[in-house]
Amino acid sequence: MLLQKFTLKNNIKITHFAVLMSFLNFLFFHLPFFNFVFDNLEYESTNGIILVISLVIAMLVANFFVFYLILSLSRRLGKALLILFFLINSVAVYFVNTYGVIIDESMIGNVFNTNYDESSSFFSLKMIIYLVLLGIIPSIYIIKAKIVKDSLKRFSITSLSILVFLGILVFANASNWLWIDKNSKQLGGLAMPWSYSINTALFFIHKNKENEKEILLPDAKIKNHEKSVVVLVIGESARSQNFSLYGYEKDTNPLLSKEQNLYHFNATSCATYTTAGVKCILEHKNTGKLYEILPNYLNRTGVDVVWRTTNWGEPPVHIEDGKYLKKEKLQENCMSDENCDYDEVLLSGLKEQILASNKDKILIIIHTSTSHGPTYSKKYPSKFEVFKPVCNSVELGNCSQEELINAYDNTIVYTDYILYSIIEDLKSLKDYKSTMLFVSDHGESLGEKNLYMHGLPKSIAPKEQYDIPFIVWVSDGSKQLKKENDLSQNHVFHSVLNFLDIESPIYDEEMNIFKD
Repeated sequence: MLLQKFTLKNNIKITHFAVLMSFLNFLFFHLPFFNFVFDNLEYESTNGIILVISLVIAMLVANFFVFYLILSLSRRLGKALLILFFLINSVAVYFVNTYGVIIDESMIGNVFNTNYDESSSFFSLKMIIYLVLLGIIPSIYIIKAKIVKDSLKRFSITSLSILVFLGILVFANASNWLWIDKNSKQLGGLAMPWSYSINTALFFIHKNKENEKEILLPDAKIKNHEKSVVVLVIGESARSQNFSLYGYEKDTNPLLSKEQNLYHFNATSCATYTTAGVKCILEHKNTGKLYEILPNYLNRTGVDVVWRTTNWGEPPVHIEDGKYLKKEKLQENCMSDENCDYDEVLLSGLKEQILASNKDKILIIIHTSTSHGPTYSKKYPSKFEVFKPVCNSVELGNCSQEELINAYDNTIVYTDYILYSIIEDLKSLKDYKSTMLFVSDHGESLGEKNLYMHGLPKSIAPKEQYDIPFIVWVSDGSKQLKKENDLSQNHVFHSVLNFLDIESPIYDEEMNIFKD
C-alpha cells in the first residue's frame, strides 16, 4: 500500500512527496555529516544520544518543511529546485567523500574562481556514477511525479505544527547548544543542500561588499634612482614540509640547495584557499576589506609593475596596459615547444622585459599553478618526474600514499627549477640590485587524516594546509636579511617596499625582512 503512494501511475499527495524527497536527501547525502558528528561527539552519553536522534529528526523535518513550502508555492518551481538540489548534492557529496572538503563560504569562493582547465581535471568515472545514481535518476522521478496540493487549511495546520515541533526540539537540546555552536561551520558545510545554498548567498553578499570600491592607501614616493628589481613568485599549493630546504628527506631542491645568498623562513598562510592567500600576500595587513594591493599601489607610485600568471584568484589588478600577461599571451612568444604548456612559460622573455624597462624600480609578480591538484603528475614536463611511481588519477584516494606523494614531490622539483632559472636571470642583471621572493598561497593535504588538497576552514585545517615556504634570494652587494623565525604572508608587502626604497606612511619596519 505504501509503495503504491510513490509509484508514477498514481497521484501522490504533496505531504507524501515532500516526505519522500526529505528521506532520499537524508539517505543519499548525509553520511559525511553524521560521520563528523560521531567523530566529534561523545555519542554514548545521554546528551550525545539525544543530540544524534535530534539531529536526524531535525534534518528530516526541516527539509520536509522547506520542500513542502516550495512545492505548495508552485509545483513547477518546487520540482525545478528539487532537481537542482539533487544534481548539485550528488556532485557536492562526491567532492566531500573523495577529497574530504567542507562546502563552506571559502570553498564556494574556490568554485567560482576555478577556470575550465582546473575544473575539467576533476572529472572521473566515479563522479559520473555519483551524478547518475544520486542526481539524474531521482530527477527523472521528480519530473514525472503527479503531485496533488493540500488545501489552504491543511497547509496552514501542517506548517504551524512543524514550526511548533521544531521549536520544541531546539529548546529540548539547550544543553547541546554550545557543541552545535562550536561545530556550526563544519555542520553547516556538510548539510545538503543548505551548505552550498546559504554559503553561495553569503559569498556573493561579501563579494559585492568587497567590490564596492578599492580603499586607496596613503601616497608613497620613490626615495632614489638606484636600479632595483623584485621578482615575487606566488606559489600554488606548495607546503614547506616537502621542500628539502626545510629538512625533507627527499631531495626536492637539488638546484636551490646549491645557491648562495638563499634564505628560507618558516611561514604560515592567512587561509587555506587561493583567493584569500593571494590577497594576504599582496596587502599591507590581513583584513576583510579591499585595500589597495601591492601591484596597484606601486604602479600608482611610479614603479614598473608586471604580472605574469598561469593561475587566477587574485584581487583586481590595476597596472599599465600590456603588463598583465596571462598564459595564452606568454605562449605566443615562448621559444620552447616542449615546455610552453607548463609554468616555465612564465619565464619566457622575463630578462628581456626587465632590461626593456624605462624605470629604475621594477616589480615582477609571477603567479604559478605548479602544485595544484588533483592532477599533480600533469603539472610538470616528463624530465622532472624524478620520483616514481606516480599517481595519475583524479581520485586521489585510489592511489597509494607513495604514488600520491611522489607526484606532488615532482611538482616541487619543477618549482625548484623555475626558481633557480629566475635567480640565474637576475644574476645576469649586473646593473640592478635584485631579489626573488617565493611565497605560497597555502599548503596542501596529501591523504593525511584522510584529507586531500586544501580549503578547510583554517580553524580546523591541519598544518599541511597552511605551513608554507617563504624563500628569499638576494643579489651580491644588495641587501642582508634579518634573523627572523616565523613570518606571515603580510611580510611580503613591507619587504618589497623596503627593497625598492619606497617611502610610505603605512610602511611597517617590523614586517620587513631586510636590513637597512
